[in-house]
Amino acid sequence: MSKDQREIARKLRILQHADDTGHVAKTCRYFGVGRSSFYRWREAYRKHGEAGLLNRPPIPKRHANRTPLEIEEKIHHLRSKYHLGPRRIVWCLARYNGIRVSDATVSRTLRRNGVNRLPRGTRLRKVRTKRYNKQVPGHHIQMDVEFLTFRGKQGEKIRRFQFTAIDDATRVRALKIYEKHTQASAIDFVDHIIETFPFRIREIRTDNALYWEDLAA
Repeated sequence: MSKDQREIARKLRILQHADDTGHVAKTCRYFGVGRSSFYRWREAYRKHGEAGLLNRPPIPKRHANRTPLEIEEKIHHLRSKYHLGPRRIVWCLARYNGIRVSDATVSRTLRRNGVNRLPRGTRLRKVRTKRYNKQVPGHHIQMDVEFLTFRGKQGEKIRRFQFTAIDDATRVRALKIYEKHTQASAIDFVDHIIETFPFRIREIRTDNALYWEDLAA
């Protein structure tokens, strides 16, 4: 007889003893079990039969106040790909995703995922954290690409590329997701910006220091 079978048989004897004697408290004292356990077993047996008496590992519960999984994945992506610290991650999430989190939240997420310390000698990528002082809409558009990874229905990895553009004067934002990160995608997104933004665009700047100027001329 296996361990599970012995456990089921023991619980059945206890439940049967309570039915025969009609006294739950005495049965629990006799077998040395708590009444809360007894009632839990009895309810599980009524609902699921003997299968309900199997010992199952507790299901981990996600804390209600914990950072949403989608945001944790973005934090982990910025850390692993660009080796950014908590403050720079906070800035990137706010600027490019419209997500507001605190430094402490980012630090807790990094610790929980075991990436709170960068490898020795890791070269930090320079991130421009100063907002450009452009007061005229369209004079300066910042364009960036973020790499997104999803899980398909069969568990396969699906990669997409999110193009984002932000006007530094008005903070008007546009984004579009592409299957490929190619020159054709970039050109299509520039066309999308020109059609979407409600003002003339003078300059678009990318992370790679590439420029498009006087696009609406």
